[in-house]
Amino acid sequence: MDLLREIREKAKKSPKRIVLPEGEEERTIKATAEILKEGIAEIILLGEESKIKDIAQSLKVDIGRTRIIEPEKSERLEDYANTYCELRKENGISKDEALSTMKEPLFYGAMMVKKGEADGSISGAAHTTAETMRPALQIIKTAAGVKKVSSSFLMILKDEKFGKNGALIFADCAILPNPNEEELADIAIASARTAKDLMGCEPKVAMLSFSTKGSAKHKLVDKVARATEIVKEKEPGLLIDGELQADAALIPEIASQKAPNSSIAGKANVLIFPDLNSANISYKLVQRLAGAQAIGPILQGLAKPVNDLSRGCSVEDIINLVAITSLQAQ
Repeated sequence: MDLLREIREKAKKSPKRIVLPEGEEERTIKATAEILKEGIAEIILLGEESKIKDIAQSLKVDIGRTRIIEPEKSERLEDYANTYCELRKENGISKDEALSTMKEPLFYGAMMVKKGEADGSISGAAHTTAETMRPALQIIKTAAGVKKVSSSFLMILKDEKFGKNGALIFADCAILPNPNEEELADIAIASARTAKDLMGCEPKVAMLSFSTKGSAKHKLVDKVARATEIVKEKEPGLLIDGELQADAALIPEIASQKAPNSSIAGKANVLIFPDLNSANISYKLVQRLAGAQAIGPILQGLAKPVNDLSRGCSVEDIINLVAITSLQAQ
């Protein structure tokens, strides 16, 4: 069984309530029909009910068991606005501003998750990452002990000799442009947890650099080496090493030459990049040149699951991310 099918099967064992704020978007409606058919999750669509049903009819898909909510007409709107006012009181937000904000589907969906009326939320098919992140940060906020939200991609390669049968975690590919030592360490810890949850294996984390074990001297190398030490202090049981070049992290023969005493060199299944430039460029190159599947961005460090889609996502991408969000909620 391939990993994505395995994730879907795990999600089906305990279907969670996932809210999709972009309820009037065609790919979202198509994905909803498939999700319901497979029993992966319970879906809540936000948007104008008559419009959503008309689109579903035109697409010839069955979303009959979907709960549809129009935020502007919701009986929960006043309560949500009151909660939002309380959350944003330091910003001096008025009740009218709160009511207006809660009519926006992305904010309404985040509040559903905050209130426990949905288990997770996904958007991004028609919105930017920043637009998806804003309500999550304002309403759901970060988990205890987490200072910054980060992201990862589940990369599934055709060549199964890498990672876990071709599956690896890449981070942070979407959120933090230039993490400092502490932030890079937190990204590594969060990404290891993502790998364990989704891939069901022991994380083997490589902290990537243009240097392996002191082969080059530079402050950028020092940052990665220090971040590695911070992780070891915080999570002494985690298998992690750095700084490592990508080939030393992934290829056993090269690892034996460049890092012969490393516990994870040549066997890494979680790759932590030193900054957003290198991470984003790398995942897109692997996706396009190696034909890998890239699922994400999977947001890490929030108190409850909220995830982001690429605006170029497919129906399958939405289904897979719903399954992933369900697993995070479990």
